[in-house]
Amino acid sequence: QVQLVESGGGLVQPGGSLRLSCAASENIFSINTMSWYRQAPEKQRELVATITSSGNIAYPSSVQGRFTISRDNAKNMVYLQMLSLKPEDTAVYYCNAVTKGYYGSRNYWGQGTQVTVSS
Repeated sequence: QVQLVESGGGLVQPGGSLRLSCAASENIFSINTMSWYRQAPEKQRELVATITSSGNIAYPSSVQGRFTISRDNAKNMVYLQMLSLKPEDTAVYYCNAVTKGYYGSRNYWGQGTQVTVSS
């Protein structure tokens, strides 16, 4: 029911920055949790950042202090500002939404956007 489309990925130098965007087809105010995940080749998909409908935010230690997640309810958009990028940040970044309703809890994923950090 929820379609997510990521954009903003690309090639950057180490120490550079990128801002990723996630456009949701539904009002994100009604989405309980939105998150960014990433997956590098041959590695497990890992959580990068999460934000709840009430505005609570959490990051793993690997990106704490460098990445910032934010949302714009009016635009149904979620963003990930990435600073001081490192080669190990190279991955496909995915937008994720968790909704809760009469049907229970459901997970939705975007198709991903490639981020490459290389000199």
